[in-house]
Amino acid sequence: EERGWSAMANPYRVLGPAGILFGAASAGICMSTSPDLGRIKNKVGNFMYKNFFFTFVSMTDAEWAHNLTVKYVQSGMAPVDHVPPDPILTTKVFGREFKNPLGLAAGCDKQGEAVRQFLQMGFGFVEVGSVTPEPQPGNEKPRSFRLPRDEGIVNRYGFNSDGAEKVFERLSTIRNAEEPLPGVMAVNLGKNKTAEAIPDYVYGVKKFGSLSDFLVVNISSPNTPGLRSLQKKSDLQALMSAVVKARDSNCKGVPLLVKIAPDLEDKELQDICDVVIKTKVDGMIVTNTTNQRPEGLQGRFRVETGGLSGKPLKDISTEIVKKTYIMTQGKVPIIGVGGIGSGQDAYDKIKAGATLVEMYSRLAFDGPWIVPMIKDDLTDLLKADGYSSLQEAVGADAKEEMKAGAGKRGGWI
Repeated sequence: EERGWSAMANPYRVLGPAGILFGAASAGICMSTSPDLGRIKNKVGNFMYKNFFFTFVSMTDAEWAHNLTVKYVQSGMAPVDHVPPDPILTTKVFGREFKNPLGLAAGCDKQGEAVRQFLQMGFGFVEVGSVTPEPQPGNEKPRSFRLPRDEGIVNRYGFNSDGAEKVFERLSTIRNAEEPLPGVMAVNLGKNKTAEAIPDYVYGVKKFGSLSDFLVVNISSPNTPGLRSLQKKSDLQALMSAVVKARDSNCKGVPLLVKIAPDLEDKELQDICDVVIKTKVDGMIVTNTTNQRPEGLQGRFRVETGGLSGKPLKDISTEIVKKTYIMTQGKVPIIGVGGIGSGQDAYDKIKAGATLVEMYSRLAFDGPWIVPMIKDDLTDLLKADGYSSLQEAVGADAKEEMKAGAGKRGGWI
């Protein structure tokens, strides 16, 4: 107290030489572009999150924590991945180059508030949305529930959206900034709850085509009444023909993808694949959340209505990725989604047929450091199996089944 604020302003006197050295070393590790130091930082950060931070996060309402996380990332406080990705992870698909194949799935940055900052965390691409033409509140709260012991989440948000105008303004600011985005930005399109599907999706294509590196037609959320019925062959044929025509007239060259559900019979999936090929859709996102409740779920919220995501969805979605790859004969690029929380999870989906992968739910359980950890582990796995590029591994497991005759008309072997 006698020394006053002047002493406090001198960090050397407050912390001592050891404290200054420790602080400098910590800052150096966080800012370093060294892969080895990056791995140390990520493992420490991941350990701290899972063993300390998540304890407090788990005490809060899931939706409140989700919204706070987006604001936290938007503020620039989230960890930045300064380590350049290994060249083995670079891939080109949809005519775009992806520095790494790991993306942030739709449903996290619903309103397009933190695209740049999520890319700086280490994602190769970010999918904003779902965005509806008009603002809508979504379903009643509470509508998001954690299953911590299962590392899963049940949600029934129901396309809560600020609406196309507000999201368009945000994304325009991001896209037109002086500093280019450090990755790829996509927009996931939804429909308003009581609106007709085709006009809403056509509007979304026209609205966001000029801003997006690719567009996604989401017809697979289980939380909007009647939405999944659009996956029926005749309805899907009409919808995709209309949106492809709108794309060709207004933003030709912008890739158009469709996102499908995991809860499909083989015949339904084959019908979707046939429509995708016939209408020349550029790719598929496989899969959305599931209505299924696999045996062994322990979380008390497993009985809640809504789509289940996270670890319990992992094997279900990977199987649908493989079937989709086989049914399309590997001719349609796939983004694999569902339960990814490790490099092995991502690798399994790539070998099943995914060219790119996305994650979201397991960020809640593993924290932001899991993003670079997944990339590091995926790099190691590719190299250990003798691949020189990610593309070489795409569909490796599916191709083995194709050789054995799986996926032929008439059933699975």
